[in-house]
Formats: sequence, structure tokens, C-alpha cells
Amino acid sequence: MSEPAPSLFGTNPDFIKRPPFETDDLRACLTRFLDTPFEHDPSGERPLVGNYRWGVYAFFDYDDEPIYVGQTNEQLRTRIRRHLTNQRTDAVAMSVLDPFEVLRIKVWPLPQFQAVNPKDKVLAPPARAHLDALERLITNKAVAESQFKAILNEKDPPPGTLTVDEPPAFEDRIVSDRVLELRGHPDFRIARRALIISRLAQVISERQVKGGLRRVMLTQAKRLQWLAARRFEATGGATSVPKEGEEDAEE
Repeated sequence: MSEPAPSLFGTNPDFIKRPPFETDDLRACLTRFLDTPFEHDPSGERPLVGNYRWGVYAFFDYDDEPIYVGQTNEQLRTRIRRHLTNQRTDAVAMSVLDPFEVLRIKVWPLPQFQAVNPKDKVLAPPARAHLDALERLITNKAVAESQFKAILNEKDPPPGTLTVDEPPAFEDRIVSDRVLELRGHPDFRIARRALIISRLAQVISERQVKGGLRRVMLTQAKRLQWLAARRFEATGGATSVPKEGEEDAEE
């Protein structure tokens, strides 16, 4: 058997240790995001964004549509990485959230609870109530700002009567210009979104699921139809459709 031809990976690409470019790029951009100093900490210091234990986060897609809102009391760094890099969360495993759709992240840290242990029976309950209230606030805001009046969360935020003000936030893009060029093309996004809907539909068909997953599939179907319609109109709409007997322009 002949040896593999030399490539940009070296003599034999089978032995490359680095992950594919897009995976490597996401990890680098995500690290940069999480290692950004937070300018609004009341202590006057500038802790790294990802090091806050308590907080709420939101993901936005390539159309700047809010697509997912979550909360954490284990650390923003840990929870966000779990969503986007190792596919161990239910949202990703169930094809509710597609990491390829996330262009921008916004986080709302809660510095006042940084020292609170989630297992503390005295201090943790009020911190958790505040966190739940903030998630409700951000979720309601995301739904209101979405043109579909829906996001891709399988579950609604925890119920409660406490109301809180929106704290200072940090947001940034987690996709490089090179990856944006690859993933930003509408035909790629249509194909990717259709793939995720197919996977989600398969999950639903194989399990006894609650209404949350079906709501996600309905929302994704609306998002796919909207994107496909935009693409169709942008490429000529009805006037671009050939008639029988006409020469195929693509050929």
C-alpha cells in the first residue's frame, strides 16, 4: 500500500492531534469571551466574566435572534462551555440547541452572590430566588424581542413572584470572521437548521415527550420557513422559477 500524500497536516493527516478548524476556532473564541474582565463589578475589581458563579446567559443566532436563555449557580464558564463544546447538556443532546447557530452570547453575572455556596441552606435560597427572577426577566425580554415570539427553551423559567431589575451585562461575538464566512451563508444555515429539525423530530418519534419539545420543533419549523422564504425572495422569488420547456439556467 502506498503512503498517503503529503498534506497541510503533514505527511499523514490521520495523526493530527488538533481538532478540526471550526472546533478549534470556537474553543479559542469562547475562551477569549469567558476570560474578558467584567467592567461592572461593584468591588471595583475586574473579575473574568466566566468566573462568576451565579448568573444568566442568552444565546443569539446569525440574525441576532435570541434563541436560548439559561441560568447557572455552578459558574458561567462551566455551564456555557458545556452547552457549546462538549454536547453534554440535554438541550444539545436532544437537538433543542444547535451550537452552530450561536453567533453571540450575552451574560448577566450576579456579583453579590459570588461567595454563596449553592448548598448553603441559609444563603442559597434567596440567591436562587433572585437568579430565577432574573431568568424570568431575561426570558420574557427575549421572547418579546423575537419576531417569532418564542425561543428554543424546552422548559419555561421557574415560577415565582419576585421581581428584579436587569443588572449590567457583557456581550460579544464568539465566532471569528473566517467561521462567519463559512457558516453565515444562508444556504448553509437552511441546510443545518433542517438537519437539526430532522434530528429533533426523530427524538420525538422515539420517546414519550412532553409539550416543550414539540413547541421547540414548531418554533424551529417557523424559523426554517422564514429563512427559506427570505432566501427564495432574495434570489428572485417567483420570477426565478423556470417554466416547462425553458432551458435550465443552472445547466
